[in-house]
Amino acid sequence: MVGARMSRRARRFFKRIQRADSKFGLQEIASAIQTDLDKRHLSYDEALMLGNLIQNRADQVPGDTIVYAISDRDAYRRTLELYLRDALLTRTEQLLLWEERRRLGISDGEHEALLNQLLAQWKRQGKSVTIDRFEKPSGGADSA
Repeated sequence: MVGARMSRRARRFFKRIQRADSKFGLQEIASAIQTDLDKRHLSYDEALMLGNLIQNRADQVPGDTIVYAISDRDAYRRTLELYLRDALLTRTEQLLLWEERRRLGISDGEHEALLNQLLAQWKRQGKSVTIDRFEKPSGGADSA
């Protein structure tokens, strides 16, 4: 998962990510990575790799808050938030999300956890979301 050609700065972030014991700590690291990316001290590929590591570490740390970091999961979260903006998740949008998950390598479990976190946030804000019933597309012939 960690490439042999990481810069010294990226290796330092990697060690900090491994030692992080809270989602707040991971969010601080993600912010520092974003700052270093903006200053061009890190390449985008390094920032993306570190962001994906942050997301994996966030799954291991207790808490239900969302960690915002440059990562495939964060790109998917932004897409999901866009589709939820109108408080209705249609079957068509769910199909598009399914394709996006396949492209980014987001598992169904990660999708469900992220969707539940976003729905909980919206509920705390007094908003509600309607989700159409959706069957995941199958690769083969359906048996009826």
